[in-house]
Amino acid sequence: MPEEPLFEIKTNMGTITVKLYSDTPKHRDNFVKLTSERFYDGILFHRIIKGFMIQTGDPLTKDPANKAKFGTGGPEDGHEIPAEIVPGHSHIKGALAAARKGDQANPMKNSSGSQFYIVENPEACKHLDGEYTIFGETVSGFDVIDKIAAVQTDSRDCPLQEVKIISILPILPEPAEAPADSSANATAETDSTEVK
Repeated sequence: MPEEPLFEIKTNMGTITVKLYSDTPKHRDNFVKLTSERFYDGILFHRIIKGFMIQTGDPLTKDPANKAKFGTGGPEDGHEIPAEIVPGHSHIKGALAAARKGDQANPMKNSSGSQFYIVENPEACKHLDGEYTIFGETVSGFDVIDKIAAVQTDSRDCPLQEVKIISILPILPEPAEAPADSSANATAETDSTEVK
C-alpha cells in the first residue's frame, strides 16, 4: 500500500475519495486496518452540522435502538489512538480528522479508535486546528460532502434521513505496463526481487 493511500468512501448519497497522510502513521494504519475488516460498512453519519462538518464512524449507529447513544461508540476493544497533531495540517475543506472526547476527559487529545469527521466549512473549523488530529484530505467528492451537510437534522444534529456508508475501500495503484518490446531487452533485472 502506498504511504499516502487513497480510499473511496461510498455512501448512499455519493462517493468521497480521500488521501491519507504519511505523517500521521498511527491514524493512517488504524484506518487501513478498520477498512480491511469492513468495519465501516453500514455505519451512519450520526452528526451533521451544516456550515461546519459531517461525522461518522460509530458502530452503534448500525442499530436504530442505540440512537440515544450515537456518538459514544468505537471499536470493540475500545482503543484510542495517541494524538498526531502535525503543524501545517489545518481544517481545510474536505479535511479528514479524528473525533475525540473533550479536553476534560481527554487532556492528551487521544483520538477515537474509529470516529472521524470531514470538514464542510473551513472558516467554522479554524478553532479546531492544533486540537484534533487531521490525518487526510478529500481529493474528490466535495459536492457529496455539501449534499450530506445539507440534510435536515434533529436538535442533536442527527440526520432525519439515513446517510449511510456502504463501503470504504482502497484505490489500488494500477500496475505498471511493460514496454511493448520488453522481451528483446530482457536482462538480469527481470529476475530481481527488489521492490520498487
